[in-house]
Amino acid sequence: MFNYLTIDYFVSQGVPQESILLILMLPIVVTLIAFFRQVFGIKSFGIYTPSITTFAFLVMAGEAGSKGIKYGVAIFISVILVGMATRYILKKFRLLYLPRVAITLSVVAFSILAVLVLGGSMQRTGLASVPIFPLLIMITIVEKFVSAQIQKGNRTAFILATETLFISLVGYFIISWNVVIVTVLAHPWIVLLTIPINIFLGKWTGLRVLEYWRFKDVLKKM
Repeated sequence: MFNYLTIDYFVSQGVPQESILLILMLPIVVTLIAFFRQVFGIKSFGIYTPSITTFAFLVMAGEAGSKGIKYGVAIFISVILVGMATRYILKKFRLLYLPRVAITLSVVAFSILAVLVLGGSMQRTGLASVPIFPLLIMITIVEKFVSAQIQKGNRTAFILATETLFISLVGYFIISWNVVIVTVLAHPWIVLLTIPINIFLGKWTGLRVLEYWRFKDVLKKM
């Protein structure tokens, strides 16, 4: 009963239930990202980028219905591909980092606008009406991608982008699962369990799942 009264109290103080739910879901999402990193060895673009991408997918699905997640994935892939192509074109101009990223963001923004217009012309009203803030989040991902390209090369940057998309999709399906939503709203303090989970992950010393696959030949000889 106390848990329900806690949520009711927050709502009575003027905090929207949707905001409460999203805030409570954040520890779950970031713990999931840490779990994938420490146990499976899936890196992604840090912890912030997959987190905001997860919530961007959630907002898109909430506004555009069942097709929202498909639009989200399509926009994510478009951003990465346009960012990759733009950096390749700008490479010969030998520009400094910030101006290069600014140009890349501008090109990606116009490209996404073109996609929205195309969606509207094809009667894809859900695509044309995708909320602006998730779109802006998606567009800013290109900075992480360009940075990874410069520091680690195209192949690694593409792998990180793929891993980020994968983790974001898993996170989206978890926090949009009705069982999880009802459980968190009914027992909000359950998210505190993410703290001991992260302490355990922080002390992880075993091989990651991908490392078992990577070093399988060596392990067979042991």
